[in-house]
Amino acid sequence: MNTIKRILGIVWIVLGLAAGYYLIVSQAIPQFTSGKGEDLVPAVIYTFILMPIITGGLCIFGWYALTGEYRDGD
Repeated sequence: MNTIKRILGIVWIVLGLAAGYYLIVSQAIPQFTSGKGEDLVPAVIYTFILMPIITGGLCIFGWYALTGEYRDGD
């Protein structure tokens, strides 16, 4: 079971990095470059609020799983 948790730790880290990449490339950059004023607020929210929370949370969770912080009482 601990091996599965460590493998899933790598999965969580990769998922966190992929989510950050997606938010920046697919959501924030097109809205920054659209030239519309109403697109600027969601782009700032995606870039400076949601991306660090989502990426940081998933990567920290994956790091703890990878290093064995969630062991089964042994």
